[in-house]
Formats: sequence, structure tokens, C-alpha cells
Amino acid sequence: MEKTINEVFQNRTVKYLDRLAVEKKRGGKWESATWNQYYERARSTGLGLYHLGIRKGDRVSLLSENRLEWLYTDMGCLGIGACLIPVYTTLTADEICYIIENSGSRILVVEDSVQLDKAMQALHRCSCLEKIVLIEKGSDPIDPSSIVSFDSLLEAGRNIHRQDRSLFECLSRSVEPGDLATIVYTSGTTGVPKGAMITHNNIMAVLRSLDAISPKFGSDSDFTVPFLPLSHVFERAAGHFYGMYVGITASYAESVQTVLEDFREKRPTLILAVPRVCEKVYQRVLMQVQSQPGWRQKVFWWAHGVGAAISGLREGHQPIPLLLKLQYWIAFELIFKKLRLALGGRARWMTASGAPTSRDIILFFNAAGITVVEGYGMTECFAPATMSNLADYRIGTVGRPIPGVDIRIAGDGEILIRGDNVFDGYWKMEEETRQTFTSDGYLKSGDIGFLDKDGFLTITDRKKNLIITSGGKNIAPQKIENLFMSDPLFSHFIVIGERKHFLTALVVLNMEQAVLAAAAEGLSVEKSETLLDDPRFTAIIDRHIDAKNQHLPRFETIKKYHIIRDEFSQATGELTPSLKLKRNVVLERYTSLIEDMYLE
Repeated sequence: MEKTINEVFQNRTVKYLDRLAVEKKRGGKWESATWNQYYERARSTGLGLYHLGIRKGDRVSLLSENRLEWLYTDMGCLGIGACLIPVYTTLTADEICYIIENSGSRILVVEDSVQLDKAMQALHRCSCLEKIVLIEKGSDPIDPSSIVSFDSLLEAGRNIHRQDRSLFECLSRSVEPGDLATIVYTSGTTGVPKGAMITHNNIMAVLRSLDAISPKFGSDSDFTVPFLPLSHVFERAAGHFYGMYVGITASYAESVQTVLEDFREKRPTLILAVPRVCEKVYQRVLMQVQSQPGWRQKVFWWAHGVGAAISGLREGHQPIPLLLKLQYWIAFELIFKKLRLALGGRARWMTASGAPTSRDIILFFNAAGITVVEGYGMTECFAPATMSNLADYRIGTVGRPIPGVDIRIAGDGEILIRGDNVFDGYWKMEEETRQTFTSDGYLKSGDIGFLDKDGFLTITDRKKNLIITSGGKNIAPQKIENLFMSDPLFSHFIVIGERKHFLTALVVLNMEQAVLAAAAEGLSVEKSETLLDDPRFTAIIDRHIDAKNQHLPRFETIKKYHIIRDEFSQATGELTPSLKLKRNVVLERYTSLIEDMYLE
């Protein structure tokens, strides 16, 4: 049995040899590597780091977007027994310096001149940092004594291999399951980033658990087009490492903006996505529908209803009546086939993991023949703790615990997790580590939820997000927010009401949809921004909110709202790199607006 990811890499290379392993689209062209090339370049990268003095247990940080060199650095670093620290490119220089200094990284691998500027600040401020490795060609070194090109790193590694052809394999085999593989810093939705220590044993526990689920999630005949950042634990665990474990071919998308074009070209069979991506695709479809003539809209909603009925019967393992089968065939040809083709035409399933997803959205994708796999996990258990089963699922739940994982619910509703996938603790944070575990060794997730009689887990909300109104009502805002987010008019919807006597909301509009909604009401629009000052448009928003309020009990309805004119983003600090909302940042930034809604 393979005990480290290093063994997996070596064994798959021997198995697949000159078959395509990975490729990445850059500048409109695909750069590729067979398994042999992948291994040789990773070995050269690892031995190049060895040449720079990196030894077993040393830390190396990696600051880059997805690219083949990211993969080479990851597997090369792990191959010599070092520990890789993935760093998001969206972080500021101060945040990067904190991670470098806290982790004690001796080498920082960076992508280009933009990241080099931040890296140079780290070089001058972090006493532990010795050298920078620059991936992109054509960037003039500011300090040649401290900056090494990636090409020269590879060449140094190849020279070492020519001198000792067994060194890399010896270093790889010396790695034990309990050795530290990576430190993954939390995305920082609250507080100071903490470095979660992940061992080779944690990684292998996840891979073995996913592979034990039947029916299988993937095989070596599958293809993916990854677009989530490799720096995120979900993509690295479920995409990179699990893909390697089962031999999946990965064609990394050029960017998030080109992903649909890349899907159509490479036709993935599996798609790893987060709920925000599913929401955006669904909202885009609804926007296109609303721009169609009335009869086409009626056809769409008829097909939507048929698809929902079919999906519901499949979920409940119930027989499908012959007439409904015929209706579904017509609905698929008219509506759902287009969505399937837009995603390449071959996708069997896609994930929506990391946050609850609207039932309507899941039913829609399921009706297109793309089963949505919901799951739950966190950085501290190297991504997954539960996953939906492709043959037995409950929409709205995040599935059952994956094999080898034990989940129980604490007295206050907090989800507790135990298993070999659970991390060893936070780097250099003994007290925080102690507080993260129960006395009998369960990881405190910080999430509230419950298990049904069949063992399916439902997430209610973050423990810190629960709203207790002045009337004593306990409200989970996430459920309400998801309801409103199923309306394409809303890009973001944040429910507020802690210690208040009614609920309010901060709203960011999808301005493309806003223009369509206004035009449908006969409002002329010269500039989309002017809509927000037009009381006739405000009345349209009121109707949309009233329509969703009809689905809520009175104490959970939204009584007032305020429109935020600027879209939330990573650059402005409201979103994490995995597109989760930094709720504390938003609430702090718009405190005065929130107070005004209650003063009124």
C-alpha cells in the first residue's frame, strides 16, 4: 500500500509513461507534459532546490497562478522531503511576508515580475528567506545574487541527477507518512491566518477514502479542466492529488474568464467547482432566458419543471413514468442539451463543495445529466470530510462521512470531526491547536449542523454567523441568503439582525440582470448606475425581495435592505481566493449603513 504521495507519483509514472498527464493553456496555446516528462521536470526541480541547500523538513513557499511549473515545484519539493507552502497571488506584500516569516521558508518560488515586486519586500524583511526562484523568462533580476531563474534551477537539478541517478528516489523513499508535506494557511475569513500542518498520512487518508467510495468518482479514462487555484486546498487535494492517484488527465484552463471556451475544447468528464461558480452559471442561463420572447420563456420553465421532477424521482430512487420520460427527452433536446454542450458535452458530475447550494440550481444541473456532488470539509482535514454518493444522495445535505472519518454533533450543534485526514495542528500555535480539538481528539469545525437518520450531514451555518434576534429567535442566515441568491438579480446578499428585532440585508446587484429587469418594465437605461437612483427601479427590487420573502416564516423575512454599489472582489478584500464572503469585513466596512437601516 502506498504510504506517501511520493510513492503515488513514482508508481503512476511507471504505469503511464508517455501518456499525457497534465497540460496548461497559456497565451492561447497548450503546454503539455507526459507522465515521464512530468516526473523528470519535478525531479529536476526538487534536485535544483536540493542544490540550493533545501533538505528534508525545510519549507519552500510558492507564489504563482496555476501553471505546469506549480506542479513541478510541488512534486519536486515533496520528493526531496521538504514542505511546500502554497501562497495566493492575490495576497498583499504584508500578508506574504507574514506567511514567509511565520513558516520560516528558506526559498520563495514566484511566477512573474508582479509577484517578484512583493517577493523582494519579503527578501528584505524576512530573515529566514535566502533566495527567490523566478519562473517567467524576460524578467530582469533586481538582485542576481538572490534571484535564480527557474530554468537554471532545472539545469542544476539535471546536473545533480547526472552525477547521482538514484538520489531523488532515495530522498523520496526516505519520507515517512508522518512527515510534514505542506502547511496550508487559512484563507482568513476571520483573524490572523493560521498554518494548518498537513502530513503525507493526511493526504493519503483523503485519497484512500475518496477511492473507497462506490461508485468511483473517477478513473484513468477521465479528463478534467481545472480552473480553481492550486493554492486552494480543495483543488490541490481533490483535483491535483486525487487526479494523480487515479490517473486522470488534467488540462488546466487558461483563466476563469476562458473556462467555458476551454471546456468546449477539452470536453471534461468531471468538473471541480465551488457553489459560487454554479450560481453564476445558473444566473447566466436565467438572464439569457429573460431576454427571450415570452413563448420561449414558457418553454424553458416547462422544461425546468420536467427536469426538476425527473431529478426528484432519481434522488428518491423512484420509478419514472413513461410519459414523464417522453417529456424529459423533449425538454433535454430543447433546453438541457445546450447547457451540457456549453460544459463540453461529456461531464458526468461536478462538485459544489464548500458552502450550501440552492436546491433549484442542483436540480437544474442534474436535469442536464450532470450530477452535482455536494461535499463538506475544511483546510484542517485536507478538504473533504463528507461527500455525496453518486448513486445515493440527498440534495441539501453534504453527504455522509467519507470512509475512515467519524463525525458527531456536539451539544450546541457544532460539527466535530475525527479521522486520519485531520491535521496535526497549527504551525507555531500551540494554544490555538489545543482550542481546536475536544478533550477526546475531535476537530471542532466551527460549523453548525445535524445528521439525519441515514447519516447524511446538513450544514446549518457557521457557528459565529448564527443570528440571535432581540426576541430570542435563532436564525441561520446562510439558508436565507441562498434563497435570495437563486434570483439572478442578486450578486451578493448578506443578512443582518444580531440582537435586532427584525432582519435587514446588504445587497450587491448583478447589473447586467438589473438592466434586463428594467427594460422589461419599460425603463430606458442610459447608464446602468443611474438605475440605482430611480424609484421605479427600486420598486422592481422590492417586488423581487417580496417574492422571496413569501417562502420564509415571518421572523426570517427581510424588512429593509441597502444596495451596495460596488461589486465585492478579492482585490477590495470582501472575498477570499475561493470566493467565500468575508462576512466580518463586510459588516465592519458598512457599519454605518447597517445602523441607518435600524435607525430609520
